[in-house]
Amino acid sequence: MLSMITVVVAVGTLVIAGQAQADGKLVFDQVCSKCHRTGVLNAPIAGNKTAWEPRVRSGRDKLYESVINGKNDMPPKGGKDHLSDEDVKAAVDYMVDLAGL
Repeated sequence: MLSMITVVVAVGTLVIAGQAQADGKLVFDQVCSKCHRTGVLNAPIAGNKTAWEPRVRSGRDKLYESVINGKNDMPPKGGKDHLSDEDVKAAVDYMVDLAGL
């Protein structure tokens, strides 16, 4: 019985972890991609390791803060105030993962 509970908890954790990635992709596709696919207003292009390395080097928390509060030409939360901080963080993680970092 204990091993069955362990399996259920492990599977649940994997589903939740996978959902965070899926949400990040969804937010990216619906919001972030408008600038981060083409580099509009000097936005770092998703998947471009060279563009993302210095941002990641500063630390994920700093990167999250910049996206949540806005930086340079990017408005807070990419101009979508309805997004939760967790949605924004998932999108950032998704873009960083695309860059292989």
